[in-house]
Amino acid sequence: MTDSKMPRRRGLLKGAAVAAGAMSVPMVSMAQTTTLRFQSTWPAKDIFHEYAQDYAKKVNDMAGSRLKIEVLPAGSVVPAFQLLDAVAKGTLDGGHGVVAYWYGKNSALALWGSGPGYGMDANMVLAWHTYGGGKALMEEIYKGLNLDVVSYLYGPMPTQPLGWFKKPVAKAEDMKGLKFRTVGLAVDVFTDMGAAVNPLPGGEIVPALDRGLIDAAEFNNASSDRVLGFPDVAKNCMLQSFHQSGEQFEVLFNGGKLKALPAELKSIIEYATQAASAEMSWKAIDRNSKDYEELKKAGIKFYKTPDAVLRAQLASWDKTIAKKSAENPMFKKVLDSQRAFAERAGQWQNDYGVDFKMAYNHYFGRQAKKT
Repeated sequence: MTDSKMPRRRGLLKGAAVAAGAMSVPMVSMAQTTTLRFQSTWPAKDIFHEYAQDYAKKVNDMAGSRLKIEVLPAGSVVPAFQLLDAVAKGTLDGGHGVVAYWYGKNSALALWGSGPGYGMDANMVLAWHTYGGGKALMEEIYKGLNLDVVSYLYGPMPTQPLGWFKKPVAKAEDMKGLKFRTVGLAVDVFTDMGAAVNPLPGGEIVPALDRGLIDAAEFNNASSDRVLGFPDVAKNCMLQSFHQSGEQFEVLFNGGKLKALPAELKSIIEYATQAASAEMSWKAIDRNSKDYEELKKAGIKFYKTPDAVLRAQLASWDKTIAKKSAENPMFKKVLDSQRAFAERAGQWQNDYGVDFKMAYNHYFGRQAKKT
């Protein structure tokens, strides 16, 4: 090749590269954003709705302009308890709630939030779900109900209070005759303890308490309870309970919408769930503890639920799960899976875990404050 031809060839190659670059620009700019419309099961002012928005932001930030999740508060499209059906039918592309809300579909679903879970806390229930077979069992239940949804669990909740009462609960008999709000299998537990239970969604609880339609209620945590207005209608809160000691959040996607997404966007959705789970745990500790202090300053009286009441809960739980297991083979299947995991993991946690209350009292207890 002669030197005289070299510049011409270089010019052609440069021109081709520029042309290729020019062609790629419109392709990027023409890429469309996939928007998914979500609804939570929470009022807009509740920290739970904030958690739903936190999750969506993680997906949106990582997906760039390719995917956007928009989250509406409860009731924007459908009532809170109709979210699962709305997502399955495609009325909504997805949603944020808790599995216990679908208790009426199959009682086994409440085992992901209600009850002792054989001594597992919420994080251990998530471990069982992820590594102990729970996820496959949940998929089997949804498939059996012909619900075209994909579920992601995350966000282990702190132990929930027994609830808000006009008078403190001193003994198990004090629950008898109370018109009480709860959800999931806790409905059966408190019914067995003698309460008249009404499973209201979150946004309806305080108005019902205010009008006297119910006498007492539980929801979830200091931050939610404070902003929803519980302190305005009741002045006594009973802390510690087994009725929902292992609950977590659920992010739902319409199956068809999720399957249509590229693999990398599906990965973002999955990993965003894990990231949101960690952040939610940390945020809950910060916000719940601050709101707990504010509630005490506002004159709310907090009491530890008596051990006699906790033991009565366990006794009613045992009767409840025996009855449900006899009625529903899937209920027993989920329960057996939880028990096998809890026996092993609970032994490890109880043996390895130190008593953090001892250390706390060493630094902040009455004796420590005197020195």
